[in-house]
Amino acid sequence: MTPDAGRRRPLDSGVRGVAVVLLWAGLALVTYWWAAGGGIGDLGGWESGLNSLGRLTGLLGSDLLLVQVLLMARLPLLERAFGQDRLIAVHRLTGFTSFNLVLAHLVLITWGYAAGDLTRFPAELWELVIDYPAMLLALAGTACLVLTVVTSIRAARAKLRYESWHLLHLYGYLGVGLALPHQLWTGQEFLTSTAATVYWWSLWAVALVAVLVWRLGLPLWRNARHRLRVTSVVPEDDDVVSVYLTGQDLGRMPAQAGQFFGWRFLNRAGWTRANPYSLSAAPDGRSLRITVRGLGDGSTALREMRPGTPVLFEGPFGRLTDRARTRRKVALVGAGVGVAPLRALAEGLGYGPGEAVLLHRFARRPLFAAEFGALVRERGLHVVDLPGHRRSAGSWLGDGVPVDDLSALRHLVPDIAERDVYVCGPAPWAESVRRAASAAGVPADHVHVEEFRW
Repeated sequence: MTPDAGRRRPLDSGVRGVAVVLLWAGLALVTYWWAAGGGIGDLGGWESGLNSLGRLTGLLGSDLLLVQVLLMARLPLLERAFGQDRLIAVHRLTGFTSFNLVLAHLVLITWGYAAGDLTRFPAELWELVIDYPAMLLALAGTACLVLTVVTSIRAARAKLRYESWHLLHLYGYLGVGLALPHQLWTGQEFLTSTAATVYWWSLWAVALVAVLVWRLGLPLWRNARHRLRVTSVVPEDDDVVSVYLTGQDLGRMPAQAGQFFGWRFLNRAGWTRANPYSLSAAPDGRSLRITVRGLGDGSTALREMRPGTPVLFEGPFGRLTDRARTRRKVALVGAGVGVAPLRALAEGLGYGPGEAVLLHRFARRPLFAAEFGALVRERGLHVVDLPGHRRSAGSWLGDGVPVDDLSALRHLVPDIAERDVYVCGPAPWAESVRRAASAAGVPADHVHVEEFRW
């Protein structure tokens, strides 16, 4: 474990704590302004109560909409402290919550303006959209948010390619942007208090600057600086290839073993949509390598890619790195192509003989067998191959293992409770590893799992 990792843990923990405090403080502040403006008193009447609740849900929904923009703006401080998979999980929670609040705002305000009479609801909604400033834009923004949320529901995501979902998800930014004029022109709580006006304008400005600088500006600058291109594509298995890349000034690219990038290869249709792939070799300042299994149109097409293909990238992202490390000893647990970032970690982490063990699950043939063999000889890495198909949906082991998951883990790594555990593989499989590690006495903050959620 490097000294830097020890210093970064308190910083990351502090950032997480401050972020949570700021989130709840913002929600409490807008609730206070609603109450101070007579919101609680208005609850005494039916019509005024509907309008009051409509204002409150609008305020809370607007606050959380901007929080989600900040969560996915690629802010380095948040990325390093949380890791992108945790940010995406929080983003999903705040996204569905804010959407429900916005819908509740729309229904309650319209119902209240209709004097609490549901039969007047359609006509009142029409009048609000046509006669009130920026309401038509707000309705269009709501439609964009509906599209974003519907395609984010698990059942809908299962029927979409990642590339299609990613493109549709960008409409969320448009939805948030279209809501701005309505909020600032007609929102009572936005206009009656100088402090509230300053707060909302500042929050909008911070969200806009974050997107422009870190979501757009920084990737453009890094691509112009490094000018990545493909040098070769090497088959690793029947459906797995490694892509080698080089570029300019790679020694100054802030990439670490275990991280991933969003990649766009400029030789094919659909290049505008980024795909997340991990580094499968530790960055050496001269080249990069990713290893990909052909699961969709984009990943399958990589096999036919020619040397010299220009590459655009976003990142690096992820916290499955030395930054998350808390112990000198580590256990790396990977399945299938999920072993790719662990291969990079096995090369990039600092450890002595016997301090790092790799549990390698695979169905047919192990990936990087020769490379892991070299690390065994040169670094003292201990590799345990676990072949075979997964024996059951709730197990992380292959068929043929005669004991339960917990007993097997304790047998394979007797001192597992004294190690950091890095896990990468399909989400249900990784969760079964997490459960076994927890049962074996590994504290939750010593188990490091990164999933490509979407």
